[in-house]
Amino acid sequence: MSIDTFTITDNHRLNLPSIDMPPRILLGAGPSNSAPRVLAAMLAPTVGHLDPTFLQVMGEVSELLRYAWQTDNEYTIAISGTGSSGMEAAFANVVEPGDRVLVGVNGYFGRRMVDMAGRYGADVRCLETTWGAAFSPEELRAGMEAHRPRVLALVHAETSTGVRQPLEGLAELCREHDCLLLVDTVTSLGGVPLYADAWGLDVAYSGSQKCLSSPSGLAPITFGPRALDKIRNRKTPIANWYMNSELLGKYWFGSPRAYHHTAPMHLFYALREGLRLAAEEGLAARWARHQAVAERLWAGLGELGLEPHVPLEIRLPSLTTVRVPAGVDAAAVSRRLLTEYNIEIAGGLGDLAGKVWRVGLMGYNARPESVAVLLRALADVL
Repeated sequence: MSIDTFTITDNHRLNLPSIDMPPRILLGAGPSNSAPRVLAAMLAPTVGHLDPTFLQVMGEVSELLRYAWQTDNEYTIAISGTGSSGMEAAFANVVEPGDRVLVGVNGYFGRRMVDMAGRYGADVRCLETTWGAAFSPEELRAGMEAHRPRVLALVHAETSTGVRQPLEGLAELCREHDCLLLVDTVTSLGGVPLYADAWGLDVAYSGSQKCLSSPSGLAPITFGPRALDKIRNRKTPIANWYMNSELLGKYWFGSPRAYHHTAPMHLFYALREGLRLAAEEGLAARWARHQAVAERLWAGLGELGLEPHVPLEIRLPSLTTVRVPAGVDAAAVSRRLLTEYNIEIAGGLGDLAGKVWRVGLMGYNARPESVAVLLRALADVL
């Protein structure tokens, strides 16, 4: 059949101008604004996904992620996908059908963990508490003794509530019960004190777009020795091809390196630069900066008569939930901040929908000027 047999239609043919996005100040739950040096790094030329220069970038990303997580885990990589792909990879690799998984649910992303683990055939049990609270060691011990799970899954920095879950001492509890400790660090890596090895995390994952000041699209993940042992001794195949740690390992660490997928190299350039910025600043200074800027926000909110939702002792510096005053339309305030001031903050999710705003001060945006601009705009709008 000749190509001339068909008639080309222009029904969906658009004549568009060049893309022109507004200069938003992203103070929501993520993404955060990328650091200028990170954006500049993305202009580096495209190379092949097995080009020696790109393989070197991958190796540098691995090493810098080990620094950010404070781990010596050899299996430390970045998956091509957003933070939720890191969550999926974590469960896909260490959970087999019938494995009992205990999930601490104190927010939206704990609920997502329940969903993901169930999709891989886990016998999922839930330990639940109020959205805005953390689990005590006693609650976690009671849950472990009641359910005897193979995996304990917790969110270190719950993005929906602004809660920081204490993790110290849980490794010993998990080892008592021959259980893996799997932790979501999406909103904590690079902005909140985090010691993967010292705290005994067996699996941790994160996202590139929050405290690491890079665009979304990559999900760092690290597997410790106990997790790798579980993966190697699976009785069933890993039920996910794209997130398969064995196949990804041949791409990241094989000799020779084996093709797995075409990696988004420009996102890797960006993540490398975001991690390089973190290493230049130093983790201690970076964590202190996030804490100091958050405290400035909390003080300013108090002057406006606004109250954080989470108690100070478990409050995240990277993400603050602010209670919406009675009689105030939460969505209308967010809308005016966006349209009149180019400032994005996030609304509540799940149990906190309409009850809180979520304010992120992450990475490049964890600066005093971000706080000053937001407080002035909030005062005007309210």
